[in-house]
Amino acid sequence: MHYGTVKMAAGFAVCLACLASAQEPALSGGEVSNTNPPTKVPAGVILVKGAWSSASDSVIPVPEQSRVTKGVLSNPYFGMSYTLPPGLNKGPDGPPPSESGRYVLAQLRAADSHTGGMGSILIGAQDMFFTPLPASNALQLVNYMKDNLQADYQLEEPPTPTKIAERPFTFFAYGSPVAQLHWYVVATQIRCHAVEIVLTSRDTQLLASLLRDLDKMTLPAEASPTAGRGGANFPVCMKDYASNENILAKVEPAFTEQRGNPVPVRIIISQKGKVKHIHFLSAFPEQAKAVTDALLQWRFKPYLQNGHAVEVETGIMFGRTPLPGTIPPTANGRSD
Repeated sequence: MHYGTVKMAAGFAVCLACLASAQEPALSGGEVSNTNPPTKVPAGVILVKGAWSSASDSVIPVPEQSRVTKGVLSNPYFGMSYTLPPGLNKGPDGPPPSESGRYVLAQLRAADSHTGGMGSILIGAQDMFFTPLPASNALQLVNYMKDNLQADYQLEEPPTPTKIAERPFTFFAYGSPVAQLHWYVVATQIRCHAVEIVLTSRDTQLLASLLRDLDKMTLPAEASPTAGRGGANFPVCMKDYASNENILAKVEPAFTEQRGNPVPVRIIISQKGKVKHIHFLSAFPEQAKAVTDALLQWRFKPYLQNGHAVEVETGIMFGRTPLPGTIPPTANGRSD
């Protein structure tokens, strides 16, 4: 990744491990610190961008396009919007997506004017097409997190069904007696991504208030911990749809260099079986070009739903496949 280590008292928690290498604000006793001042590039030094996220067009939304405009957090890809209540402000932008499909969609800072409590909200997503963890939906991911809490964290509330903005979520809570911090986690699935909202503070009253405020969100009808697989206003998302039985024509990418990094790609296949959109989670520019040139020549069998052809969203891994992994130590609350 392209940033320094995230230093949060228990980080993004066990949730996504997606901040293990992000340069983000620290939490100390439930408070959010100021960001580090920018580092000046020495004279004569040229910085070269490495693997990064990109897309074949700027019209179709991608997951990392969260914005806060006039106090409203929105993400068109997930069909989410949230009018921030008083005392809740935007924090620093997150890092780019990881090779295993982890996103930081937004970081928010919270302050309670009545109690003086401080806290934070981190909204993240895990692409279930590329996760190395043994989970196929948001509910299974939450249960995996719960089962893999480190010994110095205590489960305070087991995973239970709840609702946010009239949509089904799974809620669980855990804490650190040493740091006197608490984490409330709510998760659901949208477009085959586990979308997680992680609330952190020492003040449980503040956490309860922030949790209630989440009801002001607008979420798509498909959101559900065990469903959320597209359709309606979204393409149907199907894991491993780019398999031989569904491919009519295929051209392999002509890579000019062998870099050895994974190149995870999400594509949208049109009703006619053509690739209409390509989203690179992480790729060098020359890799993105080679894959784009190849994928635009692929042809798929149109996917039929109720007898009608519909768009399909799926994932393909080019290059080296990441090794199966577990949640790294930083994701379980340890800072490097």
